[in-house]
Amino acid sequence: MCNAGQRASLEGCEHRIPGRLPCTGPPAAVKTGERPASQSRPGVKGAIAALDGAALQRVAENDSRLLDLVMPRLSRLANHGLLWTGLAIGLWVTGDRWARRAAWRGIGGLAAASAAANVAVKAVAARDRPDAHVPAFRQLQRVPRTTSFPSGHAASAAAFATGVALEKPSLAAPVIVLAVAVGASRVVTGVHYPSDVLAGFAIGAAAGAATLHWWPRRPPVPAAAVRPPRAAPSAPAGEGLVLAINTSAGTASAGLARRLRAELPQAVIIETDAGQDLAGQLRRAAGWARILGVGGGDGTISTACAVALETGLPLLVIPAGTFNHFAADLGVWSVEDALAALRVGEAVLVDVGVAGHRSFINTSSTGIYVDLVQARERLEHALGRRPAVIIALAQVLRRARPHELILNGRRRRLWLYFAGNCRYEPPGTAPAYRPDLSDGYLDIRVIDAGPLARSRLVAAVLTGTLGRSRVYHAWQATAADISSADGAPVWLSVDGEVATAETGFRQGKRPHRLLVYRSAAARSGRMPAGSSGSRPRRVMPLKA
Repeated sequence: MCNAGQRASLEGCEHRIPGRLPCTGPPAAVKTGERPASQSRPGVKGAIAALDGAALQRVAENDSRLLDLVMPRLSRLANHGLLWTGLAIGLWVTGDRWARRAAWRGIGGLAAASAAANVAVKAVAARDRPDAHVPAFRQLQRVPRTTSFPSGHAASAAAFATGVALEKPSLAAPVIVLAVAVGASRVVTGVHYPSDVLAGFAIGAAAGAATLHWWPRRPPVPAAAVRPPRAAPSAPAGEGLVLAINTSAGTASAGLARRLRAELPQAVIIETDAGQDLAGQLRRAAGWARILGVGGGDGTISTACAVALETGLPLLVIPAGTFNHFAADLGVWSVEDALAALRVGEAVLVDVGVAGHRSFINTSSTGIYVDLVQARERLEHALGRRPAVIIALAQVLRRARPHELILNGRRRRLWLYFAGNCRYEPPGTAPAYRPDLSDGYLDIRVIDAGPLARSRLVAAVLTGTLGRSRVYHAWQATAADISSADGAPVWLSVDGEVATAETGFRQGKRPHRLLVYRSAAARSGRMPAGSSGSRPRRVMPLKA
């Protein structure tokens, strides 16, 4: 197909392709001996403009029904990120942990890339849209009014594809192909130059990769733990097992209870919910049980952990909560993983943290996080958990006040005191995962309430420089003493649940005390140097 705007030797464009509308561009207004403007530009810009023009002309002349029918539809489908939002929802409803992480990372990268491309760079570049003459079949009904460089569609596509590929490599190839197709559709429909699309791809890929700075990727291998001197009881059909299912937890339900009854016909399955006394039910059953089991989230597992420690029984964990942090670090990703370990009696010993009279398997904290949990609990029944967290965070940052505490004998004014059961990674940012569940330490992190501390904290979080902020401090210890400076009770959050505490309490560790089932497929055993066969052995995870 001819290009009426670039061929000086033609009076107009009369060339037609069967089944197409003719080019309707005006005759070229180029005088003899005068070069077109695109050829008069010196240097790199001129070369890029020439390549852009040649590529657009080549695409416009390509007689392809695929380009006519598919590309305009694909381009419209990607408007406002609808295509990628739909894919993210599809990944989420699969229930697969890694697919859900891929959805979150993809959407996060997309938001950053869209802001960078459509707000920041477009305002500076101010490049006009192509004046290309594409076949009518390919033209968009609504031509974008924004400037051309870079392509926001390409940036969003590349960011989402990068995020998904980082978390779910098995989906990398199809999602990258789809992203490239979306970028190509912007050239085929004549609304972008090829260089716009390539720049968009670069911005999007950088935004997707930058999400690792704020949200580090979890390793696909479980945390290290300690192998017990003796094997845990095996129960192929659930012999001696009492299993409580919290049906009000994130992914737990009566359907899960029915499935477990079919899988473990000799087990006693108890269906409970948030309004019932789970600890009391487990204590009553512990008198005749050989194994305690629990299905739910981290708060439910923490309650069962306390009973297992009291009774000395091994614990079976069925991940059925919203986040399942402990189960993820342990390497029990699904019901199948838990049952595989139970049937052969595979288990490990892990540490348990202690805060006053309460034990915890993940974290305990006071300060702004407790305020956040309390505000979230007031809102989540009406809004749902995730919207409630966002609104509660905004309220807390605006209204909360620092807490006057005495930490290890020193009076401190703190926004946050955090203690993790074992060392969390990565340092200097939000705790994401633990490489070892039996290291014997508390991971302590505090945020001081100095001048402009809130503003400095928000800026550090947004820029990923929390570890270098002067208001943030972190260290590891085997114990810590915390008390209120004014004698008031200290509100303490333990594994995401808020409970009152004494005016002072001591935090410590119970190393290698909880026996919890984990399949041998998730790890391999290795005898530490200098140990004997009767001593506990460190269990390192298998490399995937």
